[in-house]
Amino acid sequence: MRDLIKATKSLSDETRLRIVNLLLERECCVCEVVQALDITQTRASRNLSALHDAGFLALRKEGPWALYSINNLDERDYHSALLEAVRKALQGNRLLQDDRKRLRKAKRTEPGYA
Repeated sequence: MRDLIKATKSLSDETRLRIVNLLLERECCVCEVVQALDITQTRASRNLSALHDAGFLALRKEGPWALYSINNLDERDYHSALLEAVRKALQGNRLLQDDRKRLRKAKRTEPGYA
């Protein structure tokens, strides 16, 4: 029950929902999230960590970058059901469409130089 509560709480924040929207599009590093959402590196990292800790995101290292993606989840897992509900609920949202447009222009930069 605690894991479910943690998961639902992690989705109860606008920034985290905007991040999920980006990651439903593609894998991102912190600097790409910063550029797409026009937020600070600290805010992006904190929210990515919350989603990762709740079990929604996978993290892999590639050179200097920490790359986040939607975790490969079992369809029967409640994480998958929650993400599918979020995906459907976010469809057509203008802010989220604009975030994805900015993501397409985002450039991967060396950590510390975003």
